[in-house]
Amino acid sequence: MANSTAAGDGITGGYTGTSLGMQITIATLAGVTWYNAFELVTLVFVTFSQYHGLYFWSLLISSSIGLVPYSLGFLLKFFNLTSATWFSVTLLTIGWWCMVTGQSFVLYSRLHLVISNQRILRRVLAMILIDAVILHIPTTVLTYGTNLAEPREIYVHGYNIMEKIQMTGFCIQEFIISGLYIWETVRMLRLDPDRTKRKIQWQLIIINTIIIILDLGLLVAEFMNYYIMETMLKGTVYSIKLKLEFAVLGKLVHLVHNHVWKPESFSGPQDLPDFVDATRVTSDVTHAAPTSGHRERAPTWMDDDISIAMFEHSPPTNTSDASNSWSSDPHAVHPIDFTDPFVKYERHSSRLSEKPHKPG
Repeated sequence: MANSTAAGDGITGGYTGTSLGMQITIATLAGVTWYNAFELVTLVFVTFSQYHGLYFWSLLISSSIGLVPYSLGFLLKFFNLTSATWFSVTLLTIGWWCMVTGQSFVLYSRLHLVISNQRILRRVLAMILIDAVILHIPTTVLTYGTNLAEPREIYVHGYNIMEKIQMTGFCIQEFIISGLYIWETVRMLRLDPDRTKRKIQWQLIIINTIIIILDLGLLVAEFMNYYIMETMLKGTVYSIKLKLEFAVLGKLVHLVHNHVWKPESFSGPQDLPDFVDATRVTSDVTHAAPTSGHRERAPTWMDDDISIAMFEHSPPTNTSDASNSWSSDPHAVHPIDFTDPFVKYERHSSRLSEKPHKPG
């Protein structure tokens, strides 16, 4: 399975071996990739009620325009099923672009649900875009050169070096994104004792750990020069990663939307007055809310995912009107004078009733 049975030297030519097992393996891996891709496309259109947003388009493009052309191009190339070399090379190149960078965008599109720091999010986005330019473009030029240019020796030598560089670069990129998910999810586990949410949080950690392990496996195959196995396994591995991410990242929206910060997660002092029911507090009362003039606006593509309110405030009430209706409406919510030490308040369902308590 080394270079002697690979596609020439690097990507040049097709499969030159006579092993029936290798031929069956190539066809099987391509079939598994297509099956996962078609299932993903079906699930995307069935699950999403509105066909827009970065998460939707990155999933759709990486699975349909990424996985299918990538495996089809290598299948045509390795089995010499077409004499138009440019056609198979174009298919696998387009598929490779959409599959690799598209999968990174799938992870990035949900990263804001666990990380609120806009500086980190912008840096992750910049990393994805920069890697796409400096890793995809040189590899694409060398890929066409090794198959269509004459003489090919210089292109073949350059491709064999660049292939390992781009594999390492994209693996590091996914390590960083998956590492951010794991780091922030572990922090959420420490802050939120709610057991009903821990299952999704642990699934998120496990999925991103599996992604790292699968990328390491591809990297090992690349550096051992198992070229055919590495290229065909890559399509299957990315299809599995996309399916796992689709299964867990969708639940992450529900997890964050229903997340309630418990008193244990307050970053300030936790000494609350006796009349405050700490289990019903859903906002950080120890810090003032940021003013609207300095609040950083989230990107517009986040609007269709989820709107997360960092602080909860009730609309302002007219104190004079409320005081006038103190005796007329027994069900009204009245302003409370916390400065009067001789007034005792008791909680009755959703309202507070005042019972004067005179000192002995």
